[in-house]
Amino acid sequence: MLPCSPRSTAPADAPSRRRLVLATGAAIALTAAAPLAAHAGFNFFLNEYTATRDELQAEVSKRFPLTERYAEIFSVTLRDPRLSLDGSAGRATLAARLTISSPLLQPSSVPGRLAVSSALRWDADTLSLRLQDPRADKVELEGVHGRDAEQLQRIGAAVAQQLLQGYALHTFKPEELRFGRKTYGVEAISIADDMVKVMLK
Repeated sequence: MLPCSPRSTAPADAPSRRRLVLATGAAIALTAAAPLAAHAGFNFFLNEYTATRDELQAEVSKRFPLTERYAEIFSVTLRDPRLSLDGSAGRATLAARLTISSPLLQPSSVPGRLAVSSALRWDADTLSLRLQDPRADKVELEGVHGRDAEQLQRIGAAVAQQLLQGYALHTFKPEELRFGRKTYGVEAISIADDMVKVMLK
């Protein structure tokens, strides 16, 4: 009787080895991706952070209304902000409802709307993305005309610009700018029509 040749196990083991390699690769990929998942909006491969208009709008809405007095006679309140982004101009615009109140007015408060556009800057001390040199582009008031309207429009514009100078659109937590052993700073800010990109360094 001829001796039996030992059965080859290579074909049967090959699929198992392939499955093991694929499973190991998937596990490594998931492990590598896990730290990134804790940093929503960050792309550390491109060294940038992206904030959408909707995300910034949600942050802005939490901190309104804003109120400031003018010459101890008038009170100006801004509410219901709406953020828009203009990539071609590189500016952000906040439109809001406006109320100017004073015992000198009849009636005592005048409603209206305004729009303030602004560049953006990075404040390293507070880790904030802030409005820089806001400009009142439009102030519209209801129920007043002529010189009274012009004076109140000037007051509304001046107070809105003062209220929004340095206003924070987004503030980072310190841990959000750390990845592994590296702490990131901000190199540049760019505005698109639906998002703001912060270039990290």
